[in-house]
Amino acid sequence: MKNYKALLFDLDGTLLNTNELIIETFLHVLGETFPGKYNREAVLPFLGPPLFETFNGIDPSLTETLTASYRKWNLERHDQMVAPFDGVVETLRQLKKDGYKLAIVSTKRREMIERGLHLMECETLFDTIVGLEDVTFTKPDPEPVQIALQRIGANKEDALMIGDNFHDIVGGQRAGVDTAAVAWSIKGEAFLATYNPTYMLHHVSELLSIAKGQRA
Repeated sequence: MKNYKALLFDLDGTLLNTNELIIETFLHVLGETFPGKYNREAVLPFLGPPLFETFNGIDPSLTETLTASYRKWNLERHDQMVAPFDGVVETLRQLKKDGYKLAIVSTKRREMIERGLHLMECETLFDTIVGLEDVTFTKPDPEPVQIALQRIGANKEDALMIGDNFHDIVGGQRAGVDTAAVAWSIKGEAFLATYNPTYMLHHVSELLSIAKGQRA
């Protein structure tokens, strides 16, 4: 069995339930520019990748405008619409108490990551935050995970990347770390299982035993 020393977390959809906020923001922003073209199902693939990637794929000439509109609408509603998933805060506090190195590895901007962590009252628990501004390439490129490991002084063999999307699993695998997918992902457990994560979490508290090497 394996003991871990460092746990790297995605934020949105993994620790913080931002799903409805993100979906509603995309529907509002795209609905203004492309009336009637996008429904809920059509925007689900946009959860996870960075905004510039999504909007570039829709219309490169509108990327900046759409990104600005998205950020404005999203920020105004952020604190009312997001909350941590069940057990997240208690589990993170226990992991910190147990001496694990904790990091956030996200495709969001640092300002919004910090806002989310503040809302969860978890801002003091993380040894480092790797956000959009810190990387040249976002997940699934291994760079964000590698930066996090470097900053917290952890070896890849001792680390676990936890996330709700294939970007997290593939990014972790490419960086040579074990991975845990969260079954509460809006993408669904079956979808994530196709990427062969090391673990599939059904509740975040399972990390307490996994980290100690008590669960295969």
